[in-house]
Amino acid sequence: MAEIHSITKLTDKKFLNLFHVKATSVHDTPVNYYVASRAHDVEDMQRRHRENTPDGVIIYSLYGEKHDKVVLIRQYRYTIADYIYEFPAGLVEEGEDYHTAAIREMKEETGLLLKPLTVRDGFQKPYHTTVGLTDECCATVYGYAEGDISTALQENSEEIEVVLADREEVRRILREEKAAIMCAYMLMHFLQDQEPFAFLKTLEEE
Repeated sequence: MAEIHSITKLTDKKFLNLFHVKATSVHDTPVNYYVASRAHDVEDMQRRHRENTPDGVIIYSLYGEKHDKVVLIRQYRYTIADYIYEFPAGLVEEGEDYHTAAIREMKEETGLLLKPLTVRDGFQKPYHTTVGLTDECCATVYGYAEGDISTALQENSEEIEVVLADREEVRRILREEKAAIMCAYMLMHFLQDQEPFAFLKTLEEE
């Protein structure tokens, strides 16, 4: 196993920081690695690693009486200088349960009310996103959304369009548009599964 010798914080920002990791690889060669992290400092970063604390939450929710639409956002992202389709998502605030964070973020980004499902930990625990770039972990919350779309609570820095996509629109998005990878995988299942959340019930029965 590689050995980490030191971690140095290079920036001092509120939501995201850059850290320099000095290490020796398993092949006994020196390594200099740069990690983007939601941590405030090195101690916070190491604590998050030990506890697998969710930095953020991703919300996979269905909409409509027949649950035949999925709630998506089409958001402008500066990292790619373009729009991309994603699930509603956001950061978990300090001391906040991620189910509560999901309800709050859904309301802020879409105006909709989220009713989360209770599922086993294996499907909602924090998993890493882009591990080659960041140590960020996100938990997934599943549920049903209701109400009317509103952008009144969106931040001025956000450029978000709320999309209630049926299966025909999902096919078009996957064929023609940019989409976040986790969202894309879930949308592929949404297309194929008559009951999109059936896999959650299977896990509950184990």
